Amino acid sequence: MLRTKKEIVYIILAGIFITNAITAELIGGKLIQVGPFVLSMGILPWPIVFITTDLINEYFGKQGVKRLSYITAGLIAYCFIILFFSMKIPEAKGISPVSNEQFIAVFGQSNLIIIGSIIAFLVAQFLDVTIFSYFKKRTGEKMIWLRSTGSTVFSQLIDSFIVGGIAFYLPGIWNTKQYIEFSLTGYSFKLMIAICLTPLIYLGHFLIEKYIHNNEKPLIND
Repeated sequence: MLRTKKEIVYIILAGIFITNAITAELIGGKLIQVGPFVLSMGILPWPIVFITTDLINEYFGKQGVKRLSYITAGLIAYCFIILFFSMKIPEAKGISPVSNEQFIAVFGQSNLIIIGSIIAFLVAQFLDVTIFSYFKKRTGEKMIWLRSTGSTVFSQLIDSFIVGGIAFYLPGIWNTKQYIEFSLTGYSFKLMIAICLTPLIYLGHFLIEKYIHNNEKPLIND
């Protein structure tokens, strides 16, 4: 029975993980103004990905996260392949509420952005699970906030610079100053959101423990 419940938990977390990762990629082309800063709209779903990554790592280990990361990267690539062919097919003139030009303007991200996003996603995920596991070995079941925040601090720094480097810096769209400024800005906001959502990690632990172990005392104690 316990094994079945853990499988259900994994399926739910996997669904949340995949949905938010793909959504972030699809809406990432829209830029928003936050005070003096310009950010990608994709910054909104990513903190949920961080939270589910940590919960999956907590209960299913590094292999559980790596397996899901490969599947998600493949699904992201699949989505962009479908979008690529969708942009090649003309709309029904006078009938379609969305023209092909509008469709391309929204979903026609460059190949370098797509490649950069997928590479950054995989590298960040593997770095995250490695650091998370390192802290867990030394803290046991305590200090959830440390391994959650600590893994995010490093993994998202690398993620932000890989995406900007491949998509904008290497092609010459950004100079070095712009590359550093935009990468650090995106990283700072993702990190702040992830820290603010730390209580959700504890809530997730509580709900999972309660579901898996029924009325037994939760295993996680700080």
